[in-house]
Amino acid sequence: MFPEYRELITKLKTSDAHFLRKFDEHNQLDEEIKQHEAHSSSDTTPEVKILKSKKLHLKEEIYQILKKHDAQSA
Repeated sequence: MFPEYRELITKLKTSDAHFLRKFDEHNQLDEEIKQHEAHSSSDTTPEVKILKSKKLHLKEEIYQILKKHDAQSA
């Protein structure tokens, strides 16, 4: 996720607890989605749709945090 921010992500994971929570929550949702899809014949179950929506929202939040920190360091 966001390879152009790899170094900043590494830095924020150790220095920003809020960012780390969001990042970990995103990864946890990704794992849950994979588990549901592995055990279901369809990836469009209502539960998976909700999880994917939450994951997308978190990804957008993470991106906004990255852009903010990137702009501050420029």
